[in-house]
Amino acid sequence: MAKNTKKSRTPTPKNNGNAQKSDGNPNTDRRILVHAQYIKDLSFENPNAPRVLMEGSTQPDVEITVNVGAQLINEDQYEVALNLAAKASFKKTALFLVDLTYAGLVTPEGADTDEINPLIMIEAPRLLFPFARAIISDATRDGGFMPLNIQPVDFVAVYQHNLTQQAASQSDN
Repeated sequence: MAKNTKKSRTPTPKNNGNAQKSDGNPNTDRRILVHAQYIKDLSFENPNAPRVLMEGSTQPDVEITVNVGAQLINEDQYEVALNLAAKASFKKTALFLVDLTYAGLVTPEGADTDEINPLIMIEAPRLLFPFARAIISDATRDGGFMPLNIQPVDFVAVYQHNLTQQAASQSDN
């Protein structure tokens, strides 16, 4: 019996053309290496079950919040934590609450010092998001509801919002 062997190579992330070297040429070495991804915290609450499940499906109001945080683990590795929280309700009755912190250990490569923060806070959560979104979808489906399909997130806007909040809190102090 012949053995099917296949060599696999880890793909190198492609540059989207936004990174520039100081001489104006694209920096093709700028990338994020993802060493690990994991659920750091997951909570699903179905506070009014089984009543809300027996009443049939309704179109709920869903409120979603997105937060990103990062901390330096060692000299070049960061833990990036993407928090997605959703609360669904119908006529002031809570249907479900789901809260997920999905994290990854990442290393920025080829980035200048001033590029590291945006790279970690924008590109890393962009890589983690599809996995976190699938976990939320599965959790809501397994909780007896239609799967919650969170729309793509603009992590540049989240980053800018966090910078604005940090600047406001620093001016208050």
